[in-house]
Amino acid sequence: MCRAVETLDALCMDNLRKPFFIAALILMLLVVLIEIGSGLSLRGAAPAASGVMDAITSAPLPDPIQKALGNIGNDPDSKKAVESLSQSSHDVPGYGIPYMAVLDGMLLFTVGLVASSLLITDRVQGRVQGCVTLILSIIMILSTIVMIFLAIGFLILMISLLLAVPFGTIVYLAIYGFFNRGGASAILSLLMLLKIIFAVCLIIAEQRFLENRGLVLLIISSLIANIIVSFLQGFVPGILVSITDDIAGIVVALCGCIWWVLALITAIPAILNAIKARV
Repeated sequence: MCRAVETLDALCMDNLRKPFFIAALILMLLVVLIEIGSGLSLRGAAPAASGVMDAITSAPLPDPIQKALGNIGNDPDSKKAVESLSQSSHDVPGYGIPYMAVLDGMLLFTVGLVASSLLITDRVQGRVQGCVTLILSIIMILSTIVMIFLAIGFLILMISLLLAVPFGTIVYLAIYGFFNRGGASAILSLLMLLKIIFAVCLIIAEQRFLENRGLVLLIISSLIANIIVSFLQGFVPGILVSITDDIAGIVVALCGCIWWVLALITAIPAILNAIKARV
């Protein structure tokens, strides 16, 4: 990644249309902030307590679960317990959209390195760039690994509850069966729009950005990640979206982790060259 940025600097700085490039940088920063913020704002959306049982019983469920739900509906205390559990869905975050920040953070960092050449000299940039890339890559790789294991643990929990017929399934439906798919779809549409505008601004700023395969592949990866999350959230019944959203988060985080590993690998030669230059 460091070599890719050096190539971009050599190709683009002389003829760079700075307003469009700055706009692209701001757009990608906005994308990452929205993705991170969605982890705090995008929560489960359970209906009012009086409508929880109706929402659960209307889901496509096997006969044993429907029978158990019918029994719960006739028992005021059990019905109240399910309604109480459903309020916990407001504390259940989505994983697909926030985890895209790992991949889009790599894209933001890459463009940010190019932008740094507008502020500092090439000599200083060459010394600092490799070190910053190395340190940030290690932090992001370790953080992403932790995030992936957390998502896997959460996935195992949800699947275990779903398959523990009938009462575990009922608990799953009450807590995780009300994923806010409408809100997630709106955020994903906004993110896709911002990413497309970002790519257009980047090309307008300097057409020779297209000559860098690493940057182009990274942008394509970001767009594909958006599509993957949208698809996995949209093709299953609403009661299963929490599970597929978690899977989407694992996939996009793994993709982002691979990009950060590549950045780490390419940073090592840059640091060695900087050390040799000083010696």
